[in-house]
Amino acid sequence: MTVAVQTTLATPAPRPRVLGVTAVRHLARGGLLTLAALLLGLTAQLLLVSGIQERAAQHAAFDELRAQLALGTAPVAQTDQQGDLLAPGTPVALIDIPAVHVHQVVLEGTDSTVLTDGPGHRRDTPLPGQTGTSVLMGRAAAYGGPFGRLDELAAGDTFTVTTGQGKAKYQVFGVRRAGDPAPATLAANKGRLVLVTATGPGFMPGGVLRVDAGLISAPAQTPAAVIRSGTLPESEQPLARPSGVPWPLVMWLQALLAVAVAAVWAWHRWGRHQTWIVFAPVVAVLGLQVAVRTTELLPNLM
Repeated sequence: MTVAVQTTLATPAPRPRVLGVTAVRHLARGGLLTLAALLLGLTAQLLLVSGIQERAAQHAAFDELRAQLALGTAPVAQTDQQGDLLAPGTPVALIDIPAVHVHQVVLEGTDSTVLTDGPGHRRDTPLPGQTGTSVLMGRAAAYGGPFGRLDELAAGDTFTVTTGQGKAKYQVFGVRRAGDPAPATLAANKGRLVLVTATGPGFMPGGVLRVDAGLISAPAQTPAAVIRSGTLPESEQPLARPSGVPWPLVMWLQALLAVAVAAVWAWHRWGRHQTWIVFAPVVAVLGLQVAVRTTELLPNLM
């Protein structure tokens, strides 16, 4: 009698699944996508978009200043007609330097945000055309680089600045860099204008360039100063960066990272074509917004 012995092979127990591996991959790929969007956004912002933004801001500022000049209400002091300090970004003058093809509206203030829209007037100095030393600051490369060719100016070149007090004419008498001697002390009842920008390769500022010009037309009346010399915050000094926590940048970065992770998840679960159609425009817009906020943290003369 033959006895059949039946053997049952034991099924191997399933391996415990490592929890969170998929989520970690999504986060890593989302981080890489965020970095790529940020780098592309910064490149587009610095080389193309910033110049377009600056030109648009200049058109709006020119229209505003032209209307004020026609009505006789353009600013002539550190305060407005109500006695309040001029808001940063207020159009105060029009500078025209034919030798280097500069035709720009000058705005009040010199921090990074103001200088994204054009040259700025240092608030603790008189307005151009008045007695004393006025200071204008402008970017050398980003946002149109309105002062990028100041180093081409030479002694004897002339230019004009138009304010609410009329047109003032200046003549360049010196271009100086770090270590060069400062000009002689300004005589009483005389006017001087200092144009300030960055030196060095484009988008890599290495120092400060100053162009000194003397007022050769009759000086206008200088109102009493409210903001004294040496009292401006550090963020309005040459090559300064904004102070404080950049909360707008933090929030845009969080939004970009969240959308990037969602895009990676959708790529695997939804489909490539659908993901491209839905998420590509969103990632591009958020990347550009992050780039805009990031460039505002760069030196104000860059």
